Amino acid sequence: MDRFFPVVLGVAGALLLASGSLYTVDQRQFAMVFQFGEVVRVVKEPGIQFKVPLLQNVRYFDRRIQTIDPEAPELFNTREKKNVLVDSFVKWRVRDVEQFYKSVGGNETVAVQRLRQTINDGLRAQFGQKTVADVISGKRDEVMELVRKRANVDAQKIGMEILDVRLKRVDFPDKISTSVYERMNSERRTVANQLRSEGGAEAERIRADADRQREVVLADAYSKAQAIKGEGDAKAAAIYAQAYGKNPEFYAFWRSMEAYKQTFRNKSDVMVLDPSSEFFKYFKNAQPKPR
Repeated sequence: MDRFFPVVLGVAGALLLASGSLYTVDQRQFAMVFQFGEVVRVVKEPGIQFKVPLLQNVRYFDRRIQTIDPEAPELFNTREKKNVLVDSFVKWRVRDVEQFYKSVGGNETVAVQRLRQTINDGLRAQFGQKTVADVISGKRDEVMELVRKRANVDAQKIGMEILDVRLKRVDFPDKISTSVYERMNSERRTVANQLRSEGGAEAERIRADADRQREVVLADAYSKAQAIKGEGDAKAAAIYAQAYGKNPEFYAFWRSMEAYKQTFRNKSDVMVLDPSSEFFKYFKNAQPKPR
């Protein structure tokens, strides 16, 4: 038993020593190995690594892409001396972990604070050179790229890299927004009233032109109708004359019958005529004359 106990202690010590000499680096991390406070090496590849137990220790740093997203928008002035609220975000990552550690002690909070200051200074400088229209739509991408390049120069000094700078929103403060919206509303109302006025004038012109064309069409149709009616009356008169010439007695009789039919159509009509009138000659002599 006395022999077995030292063996167990030796095995346990060996296992403890072995476990203290092994460490694992995740693919999402950098690892730095320190010995007496000095950097011995930087491990960038994932996997199982070795270190000297008790003498060396390991510190890990995130190598993934990080985001700086301020809680509140920043107030900047444009070239027209107008205040605008700018809400932006930044994508960054650690590129040189050894430089990152030497510059800011590996403190991510300190590094982010420095980057935010650099980016805000860049945005302030760019907005001061641009108009509201430029930063909203016209030159927005150009502004972002210039800010990113400037901030990236400073970020490389502390072992970091700026991948992207983007504007989420550019807006006026509440008081200015209200006056801007009211002015825009007034301008739109003016344009709408002008369009309505122009539309009303155009409608009146179209109606007047339609009425004129209607009168012309009706006059032309009446003229053609009268011409056709005149031609018909002329043809009818010619036919009547031809018929009258062939048999004047029959023509006179037929005309008298038509006159009687039209005259005695209404039984309530009262006529006072001389019985010897020419109108009643066919009533007097019902027998036709021999030809």
